Formats: sequence, C-alpha cells, structure tokens
Amino acid sequence: MTQDDIRITADPITDNSCRFTVDRPVYPDASFYFGKKEKAEGSDLASRLFAIEGVTSVLISHDELTVNKGAHDPWQVIGPKIGAAIREHIASGEPAVSDQARQSIPPVDELRSRVEAILESEINPSVASHGGEVHLLDVRENNLFIQMGGGCQGCGQAKVTLKYGVEAAIRQAIPEVGAIMDVTDHAAGRNPYYAAQGH
Repeated sequence: MTQDDIRITADPITDNSCRFTVDRPVYPDASFYFGKKEKAEGSDLASRLFAIEGVTSVLISHDELTVNKGAHDPWQVIGPKIGAAIREHIASGEPAVSDQARQSIPPVDELRSRVEAILESEINPSVASHGGEVHLLDVRENNLFIQMGGGCQGCGQAKVTLKYGVEAAIRQAIPEVGAIMDVTDHAAGRNPYYAAQGH
C-alpha cells in the first residue's frame, strides 16, 4: 500500500475550521482534543499537524480530524499539507495519541460533574434567553453526548450555536473532553450514541 491509496475528504465547516475524513480509522473508536501545540508532544499525528503553520487545535476522533487554523491562508492552501501529514502518519505506524496523553483524561464521573457544572452555570443561562436548553445525556470515556431542547431543537441555528457557543465553552473549561456529539437529530448522519444504544 502506498500513501496515495489513502483517501481523505475535506469538509470546511467555517473559514477557521475544517473536518478531514479518512477512509480508515486513525484513532479507532476513540477521540482526543489537542487545544494547543504543547499538548501534542509525544503524539505523532497531532505533532505533524501542529508543525503546519497556522494550525491552532486538532480533534482526532476515529476516522475524522477537525482542524482549526488561525492563519490567513485558505483551506485550499493548508488542506493539502494536512492531507500529506495524515498520510505520513499512517505510513509511520505510530499511534495517533500517546499513552501519556490518554492517561491525562479524568475519570468519567469527574468529567460528567464538570460538564454538568458548566452547563448549569454558563451554557444553559445563555441559551435560555433563546428559549433553549442543553442536556448532557451521557459520557463515554472522554466523549460527550448532548441534546439540545426547547427553542434550539429544529432551529437552523442550532448547529451553529452548538459548534461555536456550547462546544467552545466546554472545551475552554475542560480541555480533556474528546468528541462532542449532538444527538438532537439522531436520524441524520453517523451517530455512535444511537448506534450503540441499538436505536
């Protein structure tokens, strides 16, 4: 197998955020968020990505990587560099996330109570002004499953609100959180929460 056999699709979410989906798992059935370059030390894939000028954060989740950038270069310029870094990582055979990074994840009960505290003190008072609310349904390892209700449900802005408001607030307070899945619309797309529940 050559690196050219690895297929990667890029799906820009915003000017500063892009999701890269790889045709094979890069971090099977797990996720990890690198909010800064120093955190990537010892983790091969994240280190390669942070070596690209402009990369500010990386979320690795099974076969997806969500990369944020601060540089003025558009995704058309940075994207191919990210694709090359992912291919080089897969060819290296190194683990995507170091054992040391994994060991920094707090226990599930601690994560749950910290997330619930943030929802109660910061997030829900903010979304309540729009008639909405956010519930934490489950925590599995470091992955969160949340549900948006009230005015948020079915709202076209809900995804935007989730991405920018809720996710940013949670990550800022609790950087150890991995993937954050919104299960409000469980009929759409790949959703490990409902798949695991047998729905």
